[in-house]
Amino acid sequence: MRSKAFFVNGGYGRMISSIPSLELYADENPNDDFIIVCEGGTDAFKGHPILDKRAYDAWHKNLFEEKIKDREIVTTEPYRVWEYYNQKCSIAQAFDIEINNKGVRDLPRPQVNLSKEELIAGRKVNSDVKEKLGKKKTIVLQPFGRGMQYIDNSFIDSSGRSIEYKDVKDLIRKLQKNDYAVIIMAEMQFDFSKDKFKDEVAMPENVSLRQWLSIIKFADHFLGCDSVGQHFAYVAETDATLVIGSTYPINVSYPDCEYFELVDLGMNDRIYDPIRIMPDECTSRQNENIMAMTNEIQDYVIDRVLRKPKDETD
Repeated sequence: MRSKAFFVNGGYGRMISSIPSLELYADENPNDDFIIVCEGGTDAFKGHPILDKRAYDAWHKNLFEEKIKDREIVTTEPYRVWEYYNQKCSIAQAFDIEINNKGVRDLPRPQVNLSKEELIAGRKVNSDVKEKLGKKKTIVLQPFGRGMQYIDNSFIDSSGRSIEYKDVKDLIRKLQKNDYAVIIMAEMQFDFSKDKFKDEVAMPENVSLRQWLSIIKFADHFLGCDSVGQHFAYVAETDATLVIGSTYPINVSYPDCEYFELVDLGMNDRIYDPIRIMPDECTSRQNENIMAMTNEIQDYVIDRVLRKPKDETD
């Protein structure tokens, strides 16, 4: 039997989601000297007690000749697993089906080991923001997914995964009203100078994704959409509120997690978008406005952050 070379691609969230199944593979196949070819980078595996030494960047020198040539290649694509595109499993479970072939089963929480330096950096961002703004609570807000584009002075996410920019500003006002110091997690900087917020909005620059994991770990709450931040909150066991639109919670999030609250805006209207299977423009058009909020929905999101009993918000 040849050892395996598992190819894992995509963003950081997908990398983290693959970790539990790879841990199980190592435990259940002790004689397989497998490797992981990380087409999206090895950062998620750094410091992992089992997987770090097996993880390679795709551009690693002589990787094919020295590591891949004598191994059997397994190309993973969880979005093409039947149970995934029929809403029977999560992305982590889809990885497990592909890698371990044991059906849908419960999985452990992904293990991501932060260094002391990364932990200190995350703690310091939270403490500095609290001190500067005179607040006791911080919340990390990640409003946009990877599909967000800035076109002609407008923020557009045709995938229907990101919070609308208008709603982002309204949510910031309401979070500040409830005495939260808001830390924005985004790849871009925003000019809020004309929005007259009650408090300054923290927008850390030059922060690595592993440092964002640490910032979320030490924050009091995380509020986001279907993007990497929610996976960080899950790993760090930070209370989180997720606003979901065009994607299905069972696929992309953690609906059974006790410290997660999900607000499903697409519950009645979304159509499954077969991303990574085939392009489907009609579905994308159906879903692209699904994340727009009314004032009442904004208030409901804030109530979920505050963990008010649901019967108080009906």
